[in-house]
Amino acid sequence: MEPAATEPVAAEPNTAEPIATESVVTVGLDGSPESLAAARWAAREAERRQLTVRLLHAWILLSPEPTDVPAEMDQNYWARRIVGDAQAELQGRHPGLSVTVDLVAEEPATALLRAAVESQLLVLGSRGLESVESYFLGDVSMHVVARAERPVVLVRVGMHEAEPSPVHTGGVVVGLGLRGPCDTVLDFAFAAAVQRGVPLKAVHGRSLPVQAFVPWGVDPDVSKEIREEALGELGQALRPWRDRFPDVAVTEDVRLESAARAIVGAAEGADLLVIGRRRHRAGLTPRIGPAAHAAVHHAPCPVAVVPHD
Repeated sequence: MEPAATEPVAAEPNTAEPIATESVVTVGLDGSPESLAAARWAAREAERRQLTVRLLHAWILLSPEPTDVPAEMDQNYWARRIVGDAQAELQGRHPGLSVTVDLVAEEPATALLRAAVESQLLVLGSRGLESVESYFLGDVSMHVVARAERPVVLVRVGMHEAEPSPVHTGGVVVGLGLRGPCDTVLDFAFAAAVQRGVPLKAVHGRSLPVQAFVPWGVDPDVSKEIREEALGELGQALRPWRDRFPDVAVTEDVRLESAARAIVGAAEGADLLVIGRRRHRAGLTPRIGPAAHAAVHHAPCPVAVVPHD
């Protein structure tokens, strides 16, 4: 393990040409191990997509102008250190990667939502896996996930932090509800599989109705009929995307249980789980839905939450 830096790496303002919208993967940094894990994941993703990584740190008390004062008197010292150290690490691991930093004197949620609009992808750290803690993902992350106009990826410490093996085994998993259009979610999932060169598993969970249960268990004829119906719907939803991405190996997985349980279970060992979130009409309180909520808190791999109509 390398010794911790004793001096912050200078986080200089970006003086190059403005970066075009959608050519950036933005990471929200707050100095936590979770946000650093998100930055490492984002760097690998940006390399695959040939994009720039933007390291964003927002704090309402940031000084509006750089100050040439001793570290112990510099109001922005820790903010610059957070982004500067992360920038140095990512450029050390990925020498050809473009990494910029952005210090914003603003509430984090507001800054991140704006950054999401300006980015191809927003990546945040996630925490809280077990028991009661699993329901207390940071307020900022949940606020952003429920409102962002672009895909948000949540990464926890320990998730694929080592450099990926050339032999891929996990693949991409996409959870589908099939109650409405899911083109945006499928487009993201198939593209992610292509970028990684891995297979795609499409998962649908469907709870059994009351009439499927008999005194000795589940009526096999009813469960078979429901499974075949769901497989037909899943295959129909996937057909145009199989034609569009013929090189992606696709498997279909229908599980006769709740969508939340099916998706989290299928994500075991995956490289990435993709789940949709419906955009909300004005005036309604944004929410991410039970399946996405379960995935965000319990999936054992990075989770991409993709907003769709």
